[in-house]
Amino acid sequence: MSQKLFDRNPDLGKLREDGYAVQIRGGFLVMDVPYVDAKGGVRLGRLISSLTLAGDVTQRPDSHTVHWDGDYPCNTGGEEIEPLRHSNAAVDLGGGLAAKYMFSCKPPEGYADYHAKMTTYAGVIAGPAAAAKPELKLRSYAVPEPEDDTVFNYTETASDRAGIGALTARLKNERVAFIGLGGTGAYAFDLVAKTPVAEIRLIDGDDFLTHNAFRTPGAPSLDELRQVQKKVHYLAGIYSKMHRNIVPHAVALDQSNLYLLDGATFAFISMDAGEAKKLVVRKCEEMGIPFVDVGMGLELVDGSLGGILRVTASTLDMRAHVHGGRISFGSADDENDLYATNIQVADLNALNAAMAVVKWKKIRGFYRDLEREHHSTYTTDGNMLLNGDQS
Repeated sequence: MSQKLFDRNPDLGKLREDGYAVQIRGGFLVMDVPYVDAKGGVRLGRLISSLTLAGDVTQRPDSHTVHWDGDYPCNTGGEEIEPLRHSNAAVDLGGGLAAKYMFSCKPPEGYADYHAKMTTYAGVIAGPAAAAKPELKLRSYAVPEPEDDTVFNYTETASDRAGIGALTARLKNERVAFIGLGGTGAYAFDLVAKTPVAEIRLIDGDDFLTHNAFRTPGAPSLDELRQVQKKVHYLAGIYSKMHRNIVPHAVALDQSNLYLLDGATFAFISMDAGEAKKLVVRKCEEMGIPFVDVGMGLELVDGSLGGILRVTASTLDMRAHVHGGRISFGSADDENDLYATNIQVADLNALNAAMAVVKWKKIRGFYRDLEREHHSTYTTDGNMLLNGDQS
């Protein structure tokens, strides 16, 4: 993918034609630049710029600043090049990149492209190095192109643009299973598909019909509905345009096919109560993996809807509450199951899904989780959010 970006975009390609050692790492453009340190020695540092893309086409740089990985660059007398200074703050940018400083060098008209931006900074930083060591070849630091191990079909720039690449990287080794792709499951899948998890398994045996279109992300055409695709195939067809490792299984889980969960590291359970759910929960526990189960109970009373959304997590730190009534394993028509009603609306499906995905990210250290709740409910009337079962 990185080489294609250099081939397609003249500003990136010209950097390499000019001899600069430049590569793309995640959502950053990285260039090696020689500089003079405080002791007068010539060393090699790294300029790191955010990268703004429209698909695989570079846009005008959205920021004039750059990160710098190295000691502070100096002039030939050992004085720091102050006009560059923006902030002194060590930061982990993710993907093996780190920086000690941020520099600012903004022309009045801004930068037209990345060639102009990177060469401007390189000229300021490397000029003293050339003076201190005339025999130095400023543009001879070729580096091998790193292996492209991304799960996306195009460069993911959102995390690095927001400065959370290191946090997002914590999700890379996840192999996530979705059991049930109804309204809530589909919205949760939409959110997870935009993270760099290693694999996503979609497990659901149902067809994608007209009523599903109104509580699933996106907008299927009439022709697509006429095809009567399986939910997993419909969703995989859309999201595989973005994420490479989506594996659909058009089956309902039962004792005969629980092996489909083997190797998963996390599960989102969005299925009706019953024996099948009990089997899935038991399988996750035997595998030693955490999971999140969701539920929605809405009632039509006096002309308006009201009810409760539920997110119940199970981890190695806390399992027993799942079997203590937090999750129903009775039949789908159990009168005592508050979450057994079949009223579904897209906005609450999306909210329930977002709550579930946030809990997953808490478990994996992406979000702060001081309370470590394993059970949450949201009541529509009064916007009441309650937490319980803290570990």
